[in-house]
Amino acid sequence: MRIVIAEDDPLLREGLALLLRAEQLDVVATAGTPDGVLAALDEHEPDVAVLDVRMPPSHTDEGIRVAVEARRRRPGLAVLVLSAYVERAFATELLTGGVTGLGYLLKERVGRVEEFLDALHRVASGGTAIDPEVVAQLFTRSRQDSKLERLSPRERDVLALMAEGLGNTAIAGRLVVTEGAVHKHIRSIFAKLDLSPADQVDRRVAAVLRYLDGTRSRA
Repeated sequence: MRIVIAEDDPLLREGLALLLRAEQLDVVATAGTPDGVLAALDEHEPDVAVLDVRMPPSHTDEGIRVAVEARRRRPGLAVLVLSAYVERAFATELLTGGVTGLGYLLKERVGRVEEFLDALHRVASGGTAIDPEVVAQLFTRSRQDSKLERLSPRERDVLALMAEGLGNTAIAGRLVVTEGAVHKHIRSIFAKLDLSPADQVDRRVAAVLRYLDGTRSRA
């Protein structure tokens, strides 16, 4: 896995690089500015970009804009965005481009090395890794959607964990239920969201997008 890291704090930037290299991952470049990131992405063509939300010059949304531009230039690029705290508007802007190969984590997750590495590998494999706190805030806004209101509290829990990028086994472990129960809840979610098996889409992805779409229209 080839990785480019973008973080304006030199200590955190080098700390991330050391952490990933210790895991035998190939950090091909690091950068501290938006222009530096885009140049590194063009030069090294990595599999994953790990990007801080706030970078020079304004330290507002440069990282999000870089992420959007990077995915526009290289549609197959996996992106894992790091933020010091939940920035809902930035999250929904990033998610507008789709959730495949995309992660949005709070920086505190980096200290939980196993969680961080799991999220990185999930994103690199084309999956989704959205911080639970981000999901919680997005879900609060999305519940105005009439179809989402059909879901039971447990089904909302399952859908929120699906949005984080967890598979059925991980969801069962998190909720302390059987995989069979998770499968039953997911079938019910599909039915209540009018996602038919005959549809030419991945219903799991479609359910997560339906959930996230409820936030984008209100962001």
